[in-house]
Amino acid sequence: MTELPRAGTRPTAFSARLPALTGLRFIAAAMVFFYHALWQRFFTSEEHQSTAHSLFYQGGWAGVSFFFILSGFILTWSVRPGDTVPAFLRRRFFKIYPLHLVTFAAALGLAAWLTPVPLAVGDAILNALLMQSWSPDIMVRSSFNAVAWSLSCEALFYALFPLLIRLINRIRPERLWGWAAAVVAMVFAVPLLARLLPDQAPLPPVNVTVSEMWLVYQFPGTRLLDFVFGILLARIVLERRRLPFSFGGSLALTVAAYALAPMFPSGYYPVAVMLVPLGLLVASCAAETSAGARTLLSSRVMVRLGEVSFAFYMTHALVLTYGHRLLGQNESWSAPGAIGVLALLFGATLLLSWLLFTLVEGPVMRRFATSRRRRGRPVTNTAETTGPGGAAEPTAARESTLL
Repeated sequence: MTELPRAGTRPTAFSARLPALTGLRFIAAAMVFFYHALWQRFFTSEEHQSTAHSLFYQGGWAGVSFFFILSGFILTWSVRPGDTVPAFLRRRFFKIYPLHLVTFAAALGLAAWLTPVPLAVGDAILNALLMQSWSPDIMVRSSFNAVAWSLSCEALFYALFPLLIRLINRIRPERLWGWAAAVVAMVFAVPLLARLLPDQAPLPPVNVTVSEMWLVYQFPGTRLLDFVFGILLARIVLERRRLPFSFGGSLALTVAAYALAPMFPSGYYPVAVMLVPLGLLVASCAAETSAGARTLLSSRVMVRLGEVSFAFYMTHALVLTYGHRLLGQNESWSAPGAIGVLALLFGATLLLSWLLFTLVEGPVMRRFATSRRRRGRPVTNTAETTGPGGAAEPTAARESTLL
């Protein structure tokens, strides 16, 4: 039996639309952009650099966790009637892999042109196959287009989703919160396991150890917990189980956790501290949006920005790194100049992401994401609509990836 099971009570045609989550995707991608901008040190003044660090340091960790949780949530929310495992895997492959290959090729070309270092063929193969996050070597995980490590995790999530959704659908509704609490406990246990690994050398730029960076943050097996948490939260919302906070309360909790997270030990602030607030943010946003609430996040502009957020995520590190080189590799600026450079590079990333969305993501999804037979069928499920690739994609969040 290859049909994907559906979770919980299906929303109505109106309530299935979750545009606010699409808007949130862009905010998460922007936070990752500004986090990575910190390491370029655009500000001459240490005071201004420190202020930027205080504002955006937690954003990179939180943004990736948000995407992993959101992936589990949206994939569960958007399972279609009669959907099959092969059809699901086909859509996921053509959603992420073509854009990965384009950005990987760009990173490979830029590195060969501008970096006088011999090509590491083994690293290139692992990156091309999205296997790099399984390596304990941080140089492998951060090579080429460094942010693609998260797709290595997503590949595992997608491969296991058909099994996970079957298992989680067997959980009785009244026990879902208990299982969610168990997943949170496991996430908090991961840093303890990281301390048992041999490499405890500090990693100065991010204030964690080498082992923590891998096992806590970048290892697919442990980041699977974020994804499972998202699946459980989707079932909780679909089963109409009570959430502890409204969207406003969840947002306040997320902001508080964001501010306090750097005060926690190094193994905990990258993932564990933000897990529950971010999960509740996603769940409460979905619950209120499905009930008809409309906010700035669900505006047309924010939805459009959310639709290009995957391409934005996949290109931003390359634009920051090589854009800085173009402007002067070791250059830094006063506050107005640095803010201007950031605005320029942010705009360039946004333009590039729109081009890739228009020329790569959309055409590939239209041409390859569904079988020819399915493309010829009318879309009869009112909870779904034509997405960027022409296939019946959920308006909710286009089956979000990271990313």
